Amino acid sequence: MIEERTKIGKDVIESLTLAMYDDPKFIYREYIQNSADQIDIAVEDGLVDSKDDCKIEIKIDKIERKITITDNATGVPKEKVLPILKSIAQGVKDRTKHKGFRGIGRLGGLAYCDRLVFETSYAGEEIKSKLIWNAKELKQIINDRTKKEDAADVIDTITSLEADYEQTAKRYFKVILENVSNDVLLDKEQIHDYLSMVAPVPYKKGFLFQNKIYNKAKEYNHPIDEYNIYINNNQIFKEYTTSIYEGEKHNKKRIDEIFDIEFFDIKDKNEQLLCWGWYSVSSYVKQIPSVNIARGIRLRKGNIQIGDEKQLVKLFKEPRGSFYFFGEVHAVSPQLIPNARRDYFTENKIFKLFEKQLKEKFKQLHELYYFSSQTRSEKKKIEKLSTFTEEFKKKAEKGFTKPEEQQEYEERYKKIKEDAKKAKEKIEKIKTKVSDDNTKSKIVEKITADIDDNVISNNHVDNSNNNGKPKLLTDNLPKRSRAERKLIGKILSIIDNVLPKDLSEIVKQKIIEELNK
Repeated sequence: MIEERTKIGKDVIESLTLAMYDDPKFIYREYIQNSADQIDIAVEDGLVDSKDDCKIEIKIDKIERKITITDNATGVPKEKVLPILKSIAQGVKDRTKHKGFRGIGRLGGLAYCDRLVFETSYAGEEIKSKLIWNAKELKQIINDRTKKEDAADVIDTITSLEADYEQTAKRYFKVILENVSNDVLLDKEQIHDYLSMVAPVPYKKGFLFQNKIYNKAKEYNHPIDEYNIYINNNQIFKEYTTSIYEGEKHNKKRIDEIFDIEFFDIKDKNEQLLCWGWYSVSSYVKQIPSVNIARGIRLRKGNIQIGDEKQLVKLFKEPRGSFYFFGEVHAVSPQLIPNARRDYFTENKIFKLFEKQLKEKFKQLHELYYFSSQTRSEKKKIEKLSTFTEEFKKKAEKGFTKPEEQQEYEERYKKIKEDAKKAKEKIEKIKTKVSDDNTKSKIVEKITADIDDNVISNNHVDNSNNNGKPKLLTDNLPKRSRAERKLIGKILSIIDNVLPKDLSEIVKQKIIEELNK
């Protein structure tokens, strides 16, 4: 039997590069994770003392439509440039400890530029190597359906290797995208926001709980991988804040605050750590608006985000649940392996256990923001008493439209005061009930901290005039006859019936003012 060599068509290149991802911004993540791996290797090999001696620099030139991503880690020796950089899916890294290991992601840029250049120099060599991929020609070849080229032949056609002199002390690796076709990739603000949550960068210095997180990571013996990454000379940090906002990015207001964080972990039956995480504790006044870039519980491996902010939504009891929190799940088990698209993990027994237990954990988070909602609901009943008391006092001072209105206010006041009294009692019961639950105790104390304990007992409204009768608006018209005041009272009652309350009050006061002139 004659064996024929297996052929791999050119379309596989499109599947692994041009059609691999939905979001073009992923290319930054892919190149950064490769640079991060090389920085780790540089530390392991003693080329640098620590990660802080290295950095990853991104330069975005919107005018020239050019992107450059550079690291000063190890570089690639000249004899390994072709074997490593020209191959597809021939990863040489250890998948149990390296962030990028499949040898696919580095070609992602081919979809968005005319030329993709890998430029590198290795310490001790007087040479820099340039492997050039002609992305424009690649697209033309793939789109030509009259020919059925072999994938390897296509790669040989569109790549070329160049060499030039370089100082022996230099070591670096550059990814250069020339004539970038996608405008999003050239938007510095969008890319900054994306990388602030996706890339393995430090927490913002203003995030008060960063040291608490670092200390917990050390307790687990899994320090968080962080790298110095810059966009056009500005360092990137995770966008976690202690304040929660609503509104637009450049016009927002504070609506809540993070006053603590809590930790959790998931282990297998042998007590091996699968993941650990943290989540924010706040008053949970509402689902965190999207203007807060860091909202949601984020999944990370090697401190690089897996998927997007919605990745873990499906594990919550209700889809909105994740967005009541800031938080992270740091996967640490070697068996939790990111898939090729890096939007989730490959399926295995450990993954199924991880997902099952994480879902159970998120049920507790669901209980937290519902608990907060119930507590705030009781607090609002007490606040309603204060608000209505002030309204009643103002009404009594200015005068009622008719005697029946005063009776209506009396009845409403009595009902609201009774509700407030019951709410105060319920809050005290809640405090007792959750006294052994540290997180819920913090939440209820925070929510109820500004409640005036005397608001119920001290509330009283004097709604009568000197004769012991309710004061009417028409009493403010001493120059008018009794018959005139009676007619005016009827007119004011009609206004009450046809206009919204706020507008009605304004119109009635204007009428009284005009009649007194």
